[in-house]
Amino acid sequence: MARGRVSLQELVRRRTRAGLVARSAERELFRGNFDTAPEDGRHRFLFHVHGTAGVGKTRLVKEFEHLAREQGALTAYVNETSGSVPEALESVCRQFALRGHRLKDLERMLATHRERRHEAETAALAALDPAPDGAPSTGGMALARAGLAGLGLVPGVAPFTAVLDPAQLAHGADRLRSVLAARFRSHEDVRLVLDPASVLTPVLTDELNAVASDVPWIVLLLDTYERTGPFLDAWLHDLLTTDRYGALPDTVVVVTAGQHPADPARWGTFADFMTSLPLQPFTEAEARGLLAERGVTAEPVVAEALRLTGGLPVLLSTIAGTRPAGPEDVTDPSATAVERFLKWEQDPGRRFAALAGALPRLLDADVFAVAADCDRDRAEELYAWVETLPFADRLGGRIRYHDIVRAPMLRLQRGRSPRGWADGHGRLAQAFRRWREQTESGRDTGTLWLDETWCELRLGELYHRLCAAGPTAVSDTLRDLVDACDQGEALAARWVRVLEDAGRDAGAPGVSAWGDRLSAALASGGTRAVLDTLLDWAGHTPLPVPGRLPVRRGGDEPSTTPGGGVPAGPPDFPGDPVGADPMLWDLDLAGAPADVDWMSQEQARLTTPADVTLPAPLLARIHRDRALAHAARGDHTSAVTELSGALALTPDDARTLALRGEYLRALGLHAEAVADLEQATALDPADAYAWASLGAARLTLGHPEGARTALDHALALRPDYTWALVRRARVARELGDPEGRLAALDRAVAAEPDSAWAHCERGDALRAADRDREALTAYDRALALDPGYASAYASRGVAHHRLGHLDEALADLDRALELNPSYAWARERRDAVVQHRDG
Repeated sequence: MARGRVSLQELVRRRTRAGLVARSAERELFRGNFDTAPEDGRHRFLFHVHGTAGVGKTRLVKEFEHLAREQGALTAYVNETSGSVPEALESVCRQFALRGHRLKDLERMLATHRERRHEAETAALAALDPAPDGAPSTGGMALARAGLAGLGLVPGVAPFTAVLDPAQLAHGADRLRSVLAARFRSHEDVRLVLDPASVLTPVLTDELNAVASDVPWIVLLLDTYERTGPFLDAWLHDLLTTDRYGALPDTVVVVTAGQHPADPARWGTFADFMTSLPLQPFTEAEARGLLAERGVTAEPVVAEALRLTGGLPVLLSTIAGTRPAGPEDVTDPSATAVERFLKWEQDPGRRFAALAGALPRLLDADVFAVAADCDRDRAEELYAWVETLPFADRLGGRIRYHDIVRAPMLRLQRGRSPRGWADGHGRLAQAFRRWREQTESGRDTGTLWLDETWCELRLGELYHRLCAAGPTAVSDTLRDLVDACDQGEALAARWVRVLEDAGRDAGAPGVSAWGDRLSAALASGGTRAVLDTLLDWAGHTPLPVPGRLPVRRGGDEPSTTPGGGVPAGPPDFPGDPVGADPMLWDLDLAGAPADVDWMSQEQARLTTPADVTLPAPLLARIHRDRALAHAARGDHTSAVTELSGALALTPDDARTLALRGEYLRALGLHAEAVADLEQATALDPADAYAWASLGAARLTLGHPEGARTALDHALALRPDYTWALVRRARVARELGDPEGRLAALDRAVAAEPDSAWAHCERGDALRAADRDREALTAYDRALALDPGYASAYASRGVAHHRLGHLDEALADLDRALELNPSYAWARERRDAVVQHRDG
């Protein structure tokens, strides 16, 4: 029978695999594990490979995957391209499906997770409309914002959760759960947003148990663990060692690989089911074996190769590939790997292709075609060759050059042809931009940050622009970074990393300085520290407020009494922040306290790269984000100071003016608020928020006619604007128009049926119209929506009193005082009930 033939490329791949991963002891240990039954105490369920860069971790993990498949195992490989547990599970689903095993239930749950996440973010943005006076419960909307911030769902607030009181975050998260529960009508959907791993992982275990009946082994390989471990390690520990997610089949084996040993605090007590595999450079015998496999046996040549490479597998392979004839041909591969490796390659097209393939951080056929700048057929031929190179690591359907070889290739190209270097990166940047714009076509821009494909394309575009030294590349990357910080640390880290990578690869000290400083900030203080660093670096850190602004602290009086509750905070605009008016009025906010760390600020300015400046709108955006964070914890004084910093940079932005005007109103500075809000509406007459806030400020100043005009403008722009409708009802009350008041509140509850505040205000209007029984129904609805709403309890107590229900009245008023012991109006009403009861 004729022997089955394989392609030349397959033979090359086999030899490359055998040569680069000459780890016979590790390979045999892993392969032998499949010969040991899971019940046998010698069987291991977890292998952790660790060692320095270039030591061959990824190659060994890939070899483990090959060995596992030889045993019939179903495998999935995950690396740093996944940035969260859901993304890692999506990768597992894709790979299992390619091998004929669909995890259909998990796929459906992951799709639901993406949908619910988007819906939650939409709900979060909706929750940032102007907050009412007399909020549903003490600090109501501030707490809601705190909850949204703590869950990373509020643009501009998530970076600053460190400044929020933990009790506020916890309470706010509880409030958000209630909002999401009402929206989703399913507790599981709420958990899918707030704690996706707790919902997705039990589905994974069920799916793995089902698959286990069809395959002898299931092997999960988690590479680049120094990057994936921060979000995978605790989850993996719970999955393997606890019953939190259900029972796994005993045929599951997990491999992790990274630069660091396993965390002893987490894994130290589980030595009986895991094996640590520390990788060292090749021994002399292993190194000689690899060289001999490649035909390098002359002793002077072998000795020189051993001396120069230190036994690192990638460098040994590169040396072997150069076919050295004598020791003089063996030079330091870390400096001249390109010339050494390509010396024997006579085809100039292949030499150029190998160099061009080093320009992108990741390669697929499409990216390579752009990098190689040749026709499609030739590009496919060359890419097939590049795939066989010993330093081209496979990552799913793509490849990546090993850093130890890629770095000198990049240095060679930069030094040999600076213009060619810039042209190549410019060509790649244009391609990534074109692909990115294609993914954006017809889509809501607010969803793009959730799209992994869009993020990869945008990062690729920025990387190549930075390498080509594009004039606005750094500024655009930093502007993106501010948005990425809103999405959480994982995404922000990818934008910081693109600065680090481009700075290193392009030999650009200014870009490297940004990357290093921001990386240190992210590691030490999260996304808040990243944004603080941007301001510090630009010398725009706002001064702490000396405390001259009055902060009004109101109670929970119902809206029918004078001096209603405190505004819980203004509406927050999604999108870019920019501002107006550098003046701080006559409030003497500019005096600097003695403890300002001027030295550190000056040091930050001195280390700013001279060729990079931060655009004023970007700095203003950061100031505004800080203002939102201060407002989320009820500190409107600091929020006003931050907004003034933004306005000093971009003086004619209507949105920031409107935001500062609302915060001034919250502080009781109504005349100053009106000045800001009138300027905002003049600059942007289509801003319903500014008109609504202006109406509220005018009403407080005793100008109901002017308030009505402003609120009518807001409602003409947004007819279902609940906050403006409630304010319009208050204006009608002041103008002696009970029918208009009730009509506005009927519209408010129709527009937002789940607004406890609107229902309570409607109850007050019904009570004022002597319709107490209907008022009770409205208050009941308000309290069903918000059981902690002290004002609704007090108002319902008054309605009960008017109807002669003295016991119910006392119970409600007592509950209001329990929730807010300083609630003076409720205490007065309770005294009246007691006097009535006792005669």
